[in-house]
Amino acid sequence: MTRDQLKKKVGNRIIELRTKKGWNQSDLARECGQDRQAIKKLENGKVNPTIYSLYEIAKALKVDIYQLFGF
Repeated sequence: MTRDQLKKKVGNRIIELRTKKGWNQSDLARECGQDRQAIKKLENGKVNPTIYSLYEIAKALKVDIYQLFGF
């Protein structure tokens, strides 16, 4: 798997988990202390997130961090 494929996979998984909660990007951004544009870029696979950023997103979504990878 390439870096870009992994970023897209993680982004798609975040979208899936976020929409299951009925949240939009702004809701997730507010819950994890990021801005909506950062969430948008992450979900679109445009950025390489830090482990801390992924930790905060997982915490907001109430999932273990490994669930963001969808393996």
